[in-house]
Amino acid sequence: MRARKDEHLDIVLERRTAPSRRGDAGFGALRFEHVALPEIDCDTIDLTSVFLGRRLSAPLLISSMTGGPDRAARINRHLAEAAEALGIALAVGSQRVALSGGGVAGITADLRRHAPSIPLIANLGGAQLVSGYGLDEARRAVDMIEADALVIHLNPLQEALQPEGDRAWSGVLAAIERLAAGLPVPLAVKEVGCGLSGRIAHRLVEAGVQIIDVAGAGGTSWAAIEAERAATAADRAVATAFADWGIPTAEAVRAVRSACPTAVVIASGGVRDGVDVAKAIRLGADLAGQAAATLDAALISPTAVVTHFETVIRQLRVACFCTGSADIAALRTARATLDPG
Repeated sequence: MRARKDEHLDIVLERRTAPSRRGDAGFGALRFEHVALPEIDCDTIDLTSVFLGRRLSAPLLISSMTGGPDRAARINRHLAEAAEALGIALAVGSQRVALSGGGVAGITADLRRHAPSIPLIANLGGAQLVSGYGLDEARRAVDMIEADALVIHLNPLQEALQPEGDRAWSGVLAAIERLAAGLPVPLAVKEVGCGLSGRIAHRLVEAGVQIIDVAGAGGTSWAAIEAERAATAADRAVATAFADWGIPTAEAVRAVRSACPTAVVIASGGVRDGVDVAKAIRLGADLAGQAAATLDAALISPTAVVTHFETVIRQLRVACFCTGSADIAALRTARATLDPG
């Protein structure tokens, strides 16, 4: 598993995932009406939000990332320190290895000490919930980093394409419902790049899930990554056929918000910049997440991560200014047109 995680990281870093086949996140379909007389002061725009009972300086989440133990430990430390400095939320990568005793990869209580005031989200895979993991393991994952919530990631396409993948998924929804009833913290569910439909999100919310991260198509294509690491031509051909599979992030956000009006909705998957963040919020998201876009910075230093997100926050502020939105609540109703495509 360690070697597989490192292979995934290397492929993402080397940008070898055929961008032309990754599809589009769909944010280009939304166009804000430019406000030439905003009648507000740009520097006083309030970007703050509240998430999991904690105040955020901007509605941003550093989405789950992982890798082999050595690099993952460095990445997690850098991300935690940067998220604390920025005042934004952080979701860790899968804790499966840490729970199985295969190495903690920086996912320990030290993470909370690096980030004492921000929302931290623990992470387990949906497939593991029907292969031996249950409420005890979920509680351990939460306690391990003193998390404010637990996210269950759903990656059926990736698992189906991996020779070592978990293909038995019967009973995952019932297992999620048991976790939602038994955990002392809110439960979140996310995809990993293929998106969540409104129909599936509604079933999850009915099962007790409070947070939906759509993680739509348009960002990292795990099918393209699996094609790169395929051992045979046949495996590569199967994976390549799904390189642009999934629900674009913008479409998923609209559908999930419509189907789940009371849920917390996170937009991730191909969120390139602060303008995309603004569009995601206008479409119905409460927060927007980035993962691969921050990976280069995360390998360098916390300062590099801070610099990256400071640019995103500046872009979001300008988008608010040029839509006449004095705060995030106003941005949700800013005038915009949507090209149905």
